[in-house]
Amino acid sequence: QVHVEESGGGLVQPGGSLRLSCKWSDDSIWLVEWFRQAPGEQRERVGDVGRSGVSSYEDFAKGRFTISMEVAKRTVFLEMRNLTPEDTGVYYCKAIQPGGVPHWGSGTLVTVSS
Repeated sequence: QVHVEESGGGLVQPGGSLRLSCKWSDDSIWLVEWFRQAPGEQRERVGDVGRSGVSSYEDFAKGRFTISMEVAKRTVFLEMRNLTPEDTGVYYCKAIQPGGVPHWGSGTLVTVSS
Protein backbone atom coordinates (compact mmCIF):
# COMPACT_ATOMS: atom_id res chain seq x y z
CA GLN A 1 0.00 0.00 0.00
CA VAL A 2 1.36 3.40 -1.00
CA HIS A 3 1.23 5.99 1.76
CA VAL A 4 0.46 9.55 0.70
CA GLU A 5 0.58 12.52 3.06
CA GLU A 6 -0.14 16.21 2.57
CA SER A 7 1.21 19.01 4.75
CA GLY A 8 1.59 22.77 4.85
CA GLY A 9 -2.00 23.86 5.35
CA GLY A 10 -2.99 26.58 7.77
CA LEU A 11 -4.50 30.01 8.20
CA VAL A 12 -3.47 32.72 5.76
CA GLN A 13 -4.76 36.23 5.14
CA PRO A 14 -6.38 37.21 1.85
CA GLY A 15 -3.69 38.09 -0.67
CA GLY A 16 -1.20 35.83 1.05
CA SER A 17 0.71 32.79 -0.15
CA LEU A 18 1.06 29.19 0.99
CA ARG A 19 3.01 26.15 -0.13
CA LEU A 20 1.57 22.69 0.32
CA SER A 21 3.58 19.47 0.11
CA CYS A 22 2.59 15.95 -0.83
CA LYS A 23 4.89 13.04 -0.08
CA TRP A 24 4.49 9.41 -1.06
CA SER A 25 6.21 6.16 -0.19
CA ASP A 26 6.64 4.37 -3.54
CA ASP A 27 8.97 5.05 -6.50
CA SER A 28 6.42 3.83 -9.04
CA ILE A 29 4.27 6.98 -8.77
CA TRP A 30 4.29 8.70 -12.15
CA LEU A 31 1.59 11.38 -11.86
CA VAL A 32 0.29 13.45 -8.96
CA GLU A 33 -2.92 15.45 -8.92
CA TRP A 34 -4.13 18.07 -6.47
CA PHE A 35 -7.78 18.45 -5.57
CA ARG A 36 -9.62 20.66 -3.13
CA GLN A 37 -12.96 20.61 -1.40
CA ALA A 38 -14.60 23.71 0.01
CA PRO A 39 -17.09 23.38 2.87
CA GLY A 40 -20.38 22.07 1.53
CA GLU A 41 -19.02 21.71 -2.00
CA GLN A 42 -17.88 18.84 -4.20
CA ARG A 43 -14.23 18.03 -4.56
CA GLU A 44 -12.65 19.76 -7.56
CA ARG A 45 -9.41 19.24 -9.41
CA VAL A 46 -6.69 21.88 -9.12
CA GLY A 47 -4.06 20.46 -11.46
CA ASP A 48 -1.38 17.86 -11.87
CA VAL A 49 2.29 17.21 -12.56
CA GLY A 50 4.13 14.23 -14.01
CA ARG A 51 7.64 12.90 -13.53
CA SER A 52 8.67 14.82 -16.63
CA GLY A 53 7.84 18.04 -14.80
CA VAL A 54 5.02 18.99 -17.14
CA SER A 55 2.05 20.39 -15.23
CA SER A 56 -1.50 21.37 -16.07
CA TYR A 57 -4.09 23.47 -14.24
CA GLU A 58 -7.77 24.14 -14.04
CA ASP A 59 -8.78 27.64 -15.12
CA PHE A 60 -9.19 29.04 -11.60
CA ALA A 61 -5.62 27.98 -10.74
CA LYS A 62 -3.83 29.30 -13.81
CA GLY A 63 -1.50 32.19 -12.99
CA ARG A 64 -1.86 31.83 -9.21
CA PHE A 65 -0.96 28.20 -8.49
CA THR A 66 2.21 26.32 -9.40
CA ILE A 67 2.65 22.56 -9.11
CA SER A 68 6.12 21.04 -9.17
CA MET A 69 7.67 17.65 -8.45
CA GLU A 70 10.95 16.61 -6.86
CA VAL A 71 11.18 13.00 -7.94
CA ALA A 72 14.16 12.08 -5.76
CA LYS A 73 12.32 13.34 -2.69
CA ARG A 74 9.00 11.74 -3.71
CA THR A 75 7.43 15.12 -3.14
CA VAL A 76 5.10 17.40 -5.03
CA PHE A 77 4.54 21.03 -4.12
CA LEU A 78 1.49 23.20 -4.64
CA GLU A 79 2.47 26.85 -4.38
CA MET A 80 -0.48 29.21 -4.09
CA ARG A 81 -0.45 33.01 -4.16
CA ASN A 82 -2.95 35.84 -4.09
CA LEU A 83 -5.22 33.65 -2.03
CA THR A 84 -8.86 34.60 -1.50
CA PRO A 85 -11.48 33.26 0.92
CA GLU A 86 -12.84 31.21 -2.00
CA ASP A 87 -9.62 29.16 -1.87
CA THR A 88 -10.54 27.90 1.60
CA GLY A 89 -10.94 24.16 1.81
CA VAL A 90 -9.25 20.83 2.33
CA TYR A 91 -6.55 20.17 -0.25
CA TYR A 92 -5.93 16.57 -1.28
CA CYS A 93 -3.15 14.87 -3.15
CA LYS A 94 -3.73 11.86 -5.39
CA ALA A 95 -0.64 9.91 -6.37
CA ILE A 96 -1.08 7.60 -9.37
CA GLN A 97 0.80 4.44 -10.23
CA PRO A 98 1.13 3.06 -13.77
CA GLY A 99 -2.18 1.59 -14.85
CA GLY A 100 -4.05 4.37 -13.13
CA VAL A 101 -4.01 2.99 -9.60
CA PRO A 102 -4.75 5.99 -7.33
CA HIS A 103 -3.63 6.60 -3.79
CA TRP A 104 -5.15 9.48 -1.81
CA GLY A 105 -3.86 11.39 1.15
CA SER A 106 -6.11 12.49 3.99
CA GLY A 107 -5.87 16.18 3.10
CA THR A 108 -4.61 19.39 4.64
CA LEU A 109 -6.84 22.31 5.58
CA VAL A 110 -6.29 25.76 4.09
CA THR A 111 -8.20 28.66 5.59
CA VAL A 112 -8.04 32.08 3.96
CA SER A 113 -9.42 34.68 6.33
CA SER A 114 -8.59 38.01 7.91
